[in-house]
Amino acid sequence: MAVAVKERVSESQYEIIPPDIKSKPKSQPKPKSKPELALSANALTVLRRRYLKKNETGAVVEEPDDMFRRVAGHIAGAELIYNPEADVKVYEKEFYRLMTNFEFMPNSPTLMNAGRELGQLSACFVLPVEDSMESIFEAVKQTALIHKSGGGTGFSFSRLRPKNDVVLSTKGISSGPISFMTVFDVATETIKQGGTRRGANMGILRVDHPDIMDFITSKEKEERLNNFNISVALTDEFMYALERDGEYDLINPRSNERSGRLRAARVFDCIADLAWKNGEPGIIFIDRINRDNPTPQVGKIESTNPCGEQPLLPYESCNLGSINLAKMVKQEGDKWEIDYSHLAHVVKTSVRFLDNVIDVNKYPLPEIEEMTKANRKIGLGVMGFADLLLYLGVPYDSDRAIELGGEIMQFISQQAKETSVELAKDRGIFPNFKGSIYDVPGGIKPRNATTTTIAPTGTISIIAGCSSGVEPIFAISFIRKVMDNDELLEVHPLFEKIAGQEGFYSPSLIRAIAKQGTLKGIDGIPDRIKRYFRTAHDISYEWHIKMQAAFQRFTDNAVSKTINFPQSATVEDIRRSYLMAYRSDLKGITIYRDGSREQQVLNVGTEKPKITPRPRPDITTGTTEMAKIGCGKLYITINSDDEGLCELFTSTGRAGGCPAQSEATGRLVSLALRAGINERVIINQLKGIRCLSTVSKRKTNGIKVLSCPDAIGRIIEKYVHIEDTPRFFDGPVPLISNCPECGGALEHESGCVVCRGCGYSKCG
Repeated sequence: MAVAVKERVSESQYEIIPPDIKSKPKSQPKPKSKPELALSANALTVLRRRYLKKNETGAVVEEPDDMFRRVAGHIAGAELIYNPEADVKVYEKEFYRLMTNFEFMPNSPTLMNAGRELGQLSACFVLPVEDSMESIFEAVKQTALIHKSGGGTGFSFSRLRPKNDVVLSTKGISSGPISFMTVFDVATETIKQGGTRRGANMGILRVDHPDIMDFITSKEKEERLNNFNISVALTDEFMYALERDGEYDLINPRSNERSGRLRAARVFDCIADLAWKNGEPGIIFIDRINRDNPTPQVGKIESTNPCGEQPLLPYESCNLGSINLAKMVKQEGDKWEIDYSHLAHVVKTSVRFLDNVIDVNKYPLPEIEEMTKANRKIGLGVMGFADLLLYLGVPYDSDRAIELGGEIMQFISQQAKETSVELAKDRGIFPNFKGSIYDVPGGIKPRNATTTTIAPTGTISIIAGCSSGVEPIFAISFIRKVMDNDELLEVHPLFEKIAGQEGFYSPSLIRAIAKQGTLKGIDGIPDRIKRYFRTAHDISYEWHIKMQAAFQRFTDNAVSKTINFPQSATVEDIRRSYLMAYRSDLKGITIYRDGSREQQVLNVGTEKPKITPRPRPDITTGTTEMAKIGCGKLYITINSDDEGLCELFTSTGRAGGCPAQSEATGRLVSLALRAGINERVIINQLKGIRCLSTVSKRKTNGIKVLSCPDAIGRIIEKYVHIEDTPRFFDGPVPLISNCPECGGALEHESGCVVCRGCGYSKCG
């Protein structure tokens, strides 16, 4: 094995035992000691801020062990519903063991609310929005109740008539779905979920809705709809039209009649362009989702939860939980291998846990309780997958890792289904079984309509001390802000252990890594170690999509995963990723290009650095090329020095042109180059700009030119020989968002952000 690891993640020096709140006088009997939970400093911070009970003054009155016992006891109580003679303590003990060993964690609302007065245990809901004022504002009220209880909501606004459409009852005109989304957004902003979580929404619009272009651009300005993630529901008809470069019909939902046509490529390119700019909208393949709808006789799926991994019918909720794969390994000699026997036991116990949650849950609406209990959907997923690969010595971006992802999820799915069938023998099949996909001769008869989901595990993975979901490691090391602006260096425990064993560990090395999060470009680390400890920033989008597809193949619902791109990625890269996702049979895809959100800043110090371009060198070398533009000839000179490209200037032929604007562009490009801006970023800004004087596309050395800026961008691209293939991260430092609460690093995860330092999270 290339990476020799002798200890598990949970055995690092960062594990600490929760301190007693108060010490007892020596004269009193010594109290019974509580179990020593291997919680990291980050995990304790997250638990105390977000999960543990607090009194009226906000003081924490519960220890982590108390929380796990509270949850285990409450969930085990469901056993009495089906067997009044059941030994509840047996199940309580096993549920407690799973959680305190960090082998399984339920979703956050279950940890927060089980055994407490609120009692709402579900993470995600979907509400219907019908085409009437009464329905819209009833949904707003229901949203408020759900957010107050700690849940997130998803909506499809596809049933609402488009803007400027007729409103027969008032003889007026409709304001359209986007205007009503702002009502939901404002309502969400005023409600803090259960005092612990900020509300999150998913807004979805079908690609054949007449207002689709307005929807796609609705979050172009980052101050709009900040409590929404948005996704376009792409249909098979749309994808067929895209493949043949054709048009498709727009359908008015009020009349169900055609109201126009759009060129599919125009819409698709707009989605890719906006996603390149700020990560939204995402896309879901709605027909593919309904292909796998387990209860089509009940209705069509129109929306998902806020992170996109849980397609749900109107009024459905889902209860999620995740197995920590980093705990599903055993050591054989000097190697680690997957402990499938132990994994099978954990899957079976976890499925029982989640089925119990459905029965002891306090639902925010009677309609939700009815629909949830009729389908009994659960979503068992995983976390710690990247850590598991490190134990096994398998790089994340490798064929073997893809194979392992599929093998593990297939095993989990099989065990989960078998357990659901066994539960059905004692407790009964789900009520909506008749007419479902299981209602066929010789088919299985499960307790639950679905059993598996790959959810984002931001805060519960912090508690468990493992990597998130099926994501790669986000950062090898990062800086965590603590009280009085002190800083603590956090480092991945496996990397720290190996660095110590191989003799290249030093505090200065860890701080250098923390400045950029990745090992790329760091001297003193063996290449074979760099190969295994690759972060999300180091991995090309193809491998991200391949991994998502490997897990999706054996997952009932969907897979939450961020497809990371470097800042230098192009709109065309985004477009290709969408097509690859469709061809890979994914149900949706969320992309994030590093640094594309305006509020993102370097996580070095507390202020944004001011960049000053280096001085122009005395001696340069370069070349001049001519481009034919709409109003004549443009001569473009590009010069370099020892540090790379350093300046660009232009001149025009006798026919005229725009010399002032071209000179200004050249000066700004020169400043950007000497300030260290990646050439690809400059190229992306210039390419594609059109000029009215260019009545037809001109070609320069076989290159189509649309304007002076377009010519400049294309010739820079040619000069630096940037390949037209996806590449690993090529910027000097990945940009890291700062947590607004503790100043630590924020990870982007399926349209949301989470801080591993304090547990802050936000979607939208």
